[in-house]
Amino acid sequence: MGDGRVLPTVRRGWAGLLDLVYPPHCVACGRMGAWLCAACLEGYPAFRPPWCLRCGRPLARGRVCPACRRARESAASSLDALRSVGPHAGALRAAVHALKYEGVRVLAAPLAALMADTYALASPAVDVVIPVPLHPRRIRRRGYNQAVLLAQGVAERLDLPLAEDWLRRERDTASQVGLTRTERWTNVHGAFRVVASADAAALAGRRVLLVDDVCTSGATLRAAAGTLHQAGATAVAALTLTRAPIGADGRDCDAVRPAAR
Repeated sequence: MGDGRVLPTVRRGWAGLLDLVYPPHCVACGRMGAWLCAACLEGYPAFRPPWCLRCGRPLARGRVCPACRRARESAASSLDALRSVGPHAGALRAAVHALKYEGVRVLAAPLAALMADTYALASPAVDVVIPVPLHPRRIRRRGYNQAVLLAQGVAERLDLPLAEDWLRRERDTASQVGLTRTERWTNVHGAFRVVASADAAALAGRRVLLVDDVCTSGATLRAAAGTLHQAGATAVAALTLTRAPIGADGRDCDAVRPAAR
């Protein structure tokens, strides 16, 4: 048996052993049998069309929501469209936490399937999938980049190439948690660069799908999208598992709208 077949076999055996030691249980409700159970997914308020063609917010009528219409008239965003499975709440909030902080990497495949299915409903065409990168220091601490795991599943399900190494995070930015909206924009400004390689040169003229786990203010997505546009991408859409719920001020993840100055 060649090396190419040994590694998948070892992984399957290791996964089976983990299931014996740590039987799958829903990260949202604790029910045994699956890491994210059908009952929790059925009760989750997922976004469904019709939605705003730019920000993906559900709409009662029309094609572009009033906020995006005003933004389009005032200034352009580096991000052309945003799609998310649903709000950062309930079952998917628990799933994000388990994937990101508890090492439950087995969740990446079913979550990526939800993301790909959502994007396929009514979204702009894209040519290549790029995960939002973590700084190498952050990857060493965590052991993996959850965005890469999700992007791998999304690319496979949408039958698109995955360019995992085209975008790099230059600065180990502070966590966005607890920062104000303006501080978030400042924190990630200039944090990304496109890798200068033959593969990265192929970015010119491509339509990119950026993949990440959560959109909170949209600052990280917009910073990454701006870098990709500068390198020649003709369009950059983003796909996240969840997005920040609409707050008391009526604002939520506004990655496709101009940043506050």
